[in-house]
Amino acid sequence: MSVHFRVETTSALPREVLFRRSSSIDDHVASMAASGERAVGGVLTGQIGEGQTVTWHGRHFGVRFRMTSLVTEVEHPRRFTDRQVRGPFKEFRHVHTFTSAGGVTTMVDEVTFTAPFGPLGRLAERLVLDRYLRRLIAERNAFLCRPA
Repeated sequence: MSVHFRVETTSALPREVLFRRSSSIDDHVASMAASGERAVGGVLTGQIGEGQTVTWHGRHFGVRFRMTSLVTEVEHPRRFTDRQVRGPFKEFRHVHTFTSAGGVTTMVDEVTFTAPFGPLGRLAERLVLDRYLRRLIAERNAFLCRPA
């Protein structure tokens, strides 16, 4: 069974700026400084684009992890999708959508994930991972929305 959630963030920054920051390896690393995430394979700096991968190394819950993500689609500056191709989740898909109206940009992050380990994984999804990932994305978005 998979978990699906949505995080909506608004900002006065232009859609193009938020799209660029969201697809930036450098901004991701800066926004995840607390977990020590860094790019160790694939695209290591700058913008990541369709068909490209990045391998992340970081620490969450005191556990080191390695995860490779593939950007599967890009509609600049409206949306892009990435999914895990190797890593700790059985499935992980993240759709980033950007809209603008009246000087306000809305970023919507839709995440679908499945933890490994059968019934134990389903329990972890609901009790721990869902809340943790929502908070992580909200904190990341707050970082991305800061004026440059």
